[in-house]
Amino acid sequence: MKDEKYDRSTIPPLRGDARRAGGCQNIFLKQPRRGKTREALITPHNAKPQCGARQSTQVRTAEIATCEMRSAVWGLTRLSGSDSRDSDRRSRSIVWGLTLTAIIMFLSIVVYGQNAQPTPWSLDACVQYALDHNLTVKQSELVKSQREVELNTAKNSVWPALQASASQSFSFGRGLSEDNTYVSSNTANTSFGIGGSMNLFTGLRVKNNITMGKLNLEAATADCDKAKEDIRIAVTQAYMQILYQMEVCEVAKLQIAIDSAQVERLTALYELGKIGPAEVAARKSTLAQSRLTYTQAHNGLVSATLDMTQLLELESPEGFVVAKPELDAALPAVLPSPEQIYQQALGNRAAVKAEEIRTDYAKTNIALAKGGWYPTLSMNGGLVTDYYALLGYPGKGFGAQLRDNFSPYVGISLNVPIFDRLETRNNVRMAKLQLESQRIQTENVKKSLYKEIQQAYFNAVASKEKYASSQVAEASAKEAFDLETALYENGKSTGTSFNEAKNNYLQAASNLAQARCEFLYQVKLLQLLAGKD
Repeated sequence: MKDEKYDRSTIPPLRGDARRAGGCQNIFLKQPRRGKTREALITPHNAKPQCGARQSTQVRTAEIATCEMRSAVWGLTRLSGSDSRDSDRRSRSIVWGLTLTAIIMFLSIVVYGQNAQPTPWSLDACVQYALDHNLTVKQSELVKSQREVELNTAKNSVWPALQASASQSFSFGRGLSEDNTYVSSNTANTSFGIGGSMNLFTGLRVKNNITMGKLNLEAATADCDKAKEDIRIAVTQAYMQILYQMEVCEVAKLQIAIDSAQVERLTALYELGKIGPAEVAARKSTLAQSRLTYTQAHNGLVSATLDMTQLLELESPEGFVVAKPELDAALPAVLPSPEQIYQQALGNRAAVKAEEIRTDYAKTNIALAKGGWYPTLSMNGGLVTDYYALLGYPGKGFGAQLRDNFSPYVGISLNVPIFDRLETRNNVRMAKLQLESQRIQTENVKKSLYKEIQQAYFNAVASKEKYASSQVAEASAKEAFDLETALYENGKSTGTSFNEAKNNYLQAASNLAQARCEFLYQVKLLQLLAGKD
C-alpha cells in the first residue's frame, strides 16, 4: 500500500499568535501508512511572514527562505518512508528546493548589505567617542589612578607595621656550653620572632601627607577634565571644518549644474545653426573648470574627514559621515560679554581648578617641611624565642628551649632634632618659593584664559557681522545672476557678462558658507571656554 500523497492546499491558514510569531506555523499531520498512524512536523509554504510594518524587506525574505528550508527538511523526513519508485523524483525536487532557498537567503543578505547606509555622526556623538577612545584622555585617567594609589598609601601609613622573622645559623670551632664555658664543638642556633612598630607623633607629617595626597588626586582629576575639554574643542573645530567643506562642495555642485545647463542649451542652439562652435567649446571649458573646482573641494572634504577620524582614533575614514545640522537655527542673536564668560570660566574650567588645587598643595608642602623641627615619638614591641644546640653534647629539646626562651618586649622611642645642618630651614624656604611660583602660574593661567575668551568673543562679533553682510551680498548676487541669466538666454547679454555674474554669485555663496561656519564655531568655542559641554 502506497503512502497517501500530501496536498499542501489542505493546510489551514495562519491565525492569531501564529501570524504574530512571524508566520512559520508547525502542524502535526497524522498520515496513515500500512495501517499505522505517524506524525510529521511540517511548515506550510502558504504561510507568509507577518512581522510588522516596520520590518525590512530583507528580513522578511530571510524568514520566507527559512520557512522554505523547514518545508524541505520535512520533505526529507517524509522521503525516508516513500516508495522507491518516487524517491529519485522527490530527491531532485528537494535538492532544487534547497538550492533555491540558499540562493534567496544569499541574495537577501547581499541586498541588505548594499542598502545599508552609514549612520551620520552628530557633534555630540563625535565628542563622546573621542572622550572614550582618545589616547591622551586615557593617559590622563591612568595618572589619576596612580594618584589614587598614592593617596591610599598615605592613608595606610597611620596603621602599625607588623613583621615576622626566622633565622638559622651554624658556628664552627668553639661553642658555649650550658655551664657557661667554651668547649671545642660546633653549634647551631635557631630563632623566631614577631614584632611591630607604630608612629605616635611625627610632626604632623602623616596628616600633611594625606592632605597632599588628596590634593594630588584632585589636581589629577582636574588635569583629566582639562584633557577632555581640549578634546572637545579640537573635535568641534574639526567638525566645523567638515561642515564648511560640505558647504563648499554644495557650491561647487551648483556651479557644475549651472554650467551643465548652459552647455546643453548652447549645444541645442548649435545644432539648430544659431551659434558657432567656439561659444559651445568655451562653455564646455568652463564646465571642465567647474568640475575641477568640485574635485578640489571634495579633496578638501576628504582631508577634513581624515583629520576627524584620526582625532577619534578610528582605523579608517571609510563610511564616516557627519550629520549636517540646521546651522542658521544654532546661531544666537545676542552674545554674552567677555566678563560674563570669564566669570563662568573661573568656576567651570578645569585648567583654573587644577592650578588653584596646586596652590593649596604648595601651602601644605610648607607645613610638611616645618615638621622637621618637631620631635618624633614611636612605639615598638614583639615576641622572640630561640633554640641553641651544642653539637655532640646533650641538651634540652627543641620545644623545651623555645618555651623557656620565649621573651616578649615593648619599647618607646623619642627623637628630638637639635641640629640638622639647617636642612629643615632650607626645605621650608624652598617650599615657600614653590608657593610663590605656583601663585604666579595660577595668575598666568587666568590671564591666558581671559585673553583667549576676549579673542574668541571679538572673533565671534566679527564673524557675526561678516555673516550678516554675506547674507545681503549673497541675496544681491543671486538676484543679479538670475537677471543676467535671463538676458543671456534671450541673447541680450554676452557670455563674459554671464560668467562674471555667475562667478560673483558663487563667490558670494562660498563667502556666506564660510561666514556661517566660522560664526557657529566661534559661538561653540565661547560655550566651551565658559565650561559648558
